[in-house]
Amino acid sequence: MRLYPLFADLTGLPVLVVGGGHVAERKIDMLLASGASVLVGAPSLTPALAQLAEQGKVEHYAGTFQPTWLDHVWLVIAATDDRALNAQVAASASERRIFANVVDDPALSRFQVPAVVDRAPLTVAVSTGGAAPVIARRVREALETQLEHALGPLTALAQKHRARIMQRWPDLAERRAFYDWLHDGPVMALLRNARPDDAERELLEALNATASAAPKGSVQLVGAGPGDPGLLTLRALRALNQADVILHDSLVSVDVLALARRDAERIDVGKRCGGRHTQQEQIHQLLLDQTQLGRRVVRLKGGDPFVFGRGGEEMEFLRQHGIACEIVPGVTAAVACAAYAGIPLTHREHARSVHLLTGHGKESLEAMDWPALAQDHQTLAIYMGVARLEEFTQRLLEHGRRPDTPFVIVENGTLPQQRVLGGALHELPTLAKEHAIHPPALLIIGEVAALARDHAWFGIQNDAHRTLKLGDSTHD
Repeated sequence: MRLYPLFADLTGLPVLVVGGGHVAERKIDMLLASGASVLVGAPSLTPALAQLAEQGKVEHYAGTFQPTWLDHVWLVIAATDDRALNAQVAASASERRIFANVVDDPALSRFQVPAVVDRAPLTVAVSTGGAAPVIARRVREALETQLEHALGPLTALAQKHRARIMQRWPDLAERRAFYDWLHDGPVMALLRNARPDDAERELLEALNATASAAPKGSVQLVGAGPGDPGLLTLRALRALNQADVILHDSLVSVDVLALARRDAERIDVGKRCGGRHTQQEQIHQLLLDQTQLGRRVVRLKGGDPFVFGRGGEEMEFLRQHGIACEIVPGVTAAVACAAYAGIPLTHREHARSVHLLTGHGKESLEAMDWPALAQDHQTLAIYMGVARLEEFTQRLLEHGRRPDTPFVIVENGTLPQQRVLGGALHELPTLAKEHAIHPPALLIIGEVAALARDHAWFGIQNDAHRTLKLGDSTHD
């Protein structure tokens, strides 16, 4: 390690930036955010820096660099495009024992400005000593995905009550256990959900407790998306990495489960048509049992928990039993499968609205407003409809939907084995049978489905198994 890592408190201290261009702008923004009193020396300034000077937020030394500019400053940053001038600034600073940084020139620098992950008051700095700033940036980007923004308020809350925490748990091991609870338990969850007052109340209850209570379990209802692990949200990924146990649907892809914490227990609670079927009541009981053990539970659902996923029922059950519950939305199949087939669900010329429907259960078909659904210039996105394609087709045609209305079925959407089958509405059941379409598959009916012919982009388009099959039907 050649550099000594150091975090400097520059509040109210004068710092000189030599240079008035866009690079200087970036450095000055960071210095102002840290509370420094910024002096900027340059013959001219960018409009943004000139405005800061007019507002009194920075002091401008107009002209070429003078060593007297260094009087009383604590740090200096040389941010000009003149290496000789930058070297002069660095040499003058060295003579006065002032740390200097020359932008993009580590040989002339006494300190480096790191790439920063800002979760104030928590700050993570990454540096390569000026050797490869791009690598530092890539590391910072990776950390940004892992460190959630609630860490900032959590750190501030711990700082606020630090003295009481140390008094309450003088034993270091016990205090460390409390900080683990603070990060992993309900306080962090409440901060994540923008409830700072409740989070502080939870912390104070723990501080005032006379005896250690049994740990509280919690549940996160997490949307796993349609299958492609790249569509998992950052919040969902963090939930998977913090879970003690994962109750997952059968349609959650292996690749998504592979992203979970390695030692998390995985329980398959999938509902399979014609196969093993986990009753909803059994899932509710599992959620209750696991949380009563103080475990962090992720209920992982394909797509989005609140779109045909019974997430609402599970949320109600958890609330009724006083179990902390957090919702992490996922990319629902209608949005993802349509996009991966090159179909916009809405379009100014072709579709003014979109309807999300389910073909699961005969009662769902009976309850639909077929005259309204049969109207032109709207998109129907139908989940779990493979077993009822003939009924959907017949009812739409009976109520006036045009026979040549385009349709597309996306089987295994977003996955490498995705298949897309298209044609005209009147031939939907026949084509689906000919090409052996099986669940999971999403059915899209409407004028926008015809756009898949020209805009399909995902998968191997010249493979007969995956080729888009859009008949010769057209719709004017």
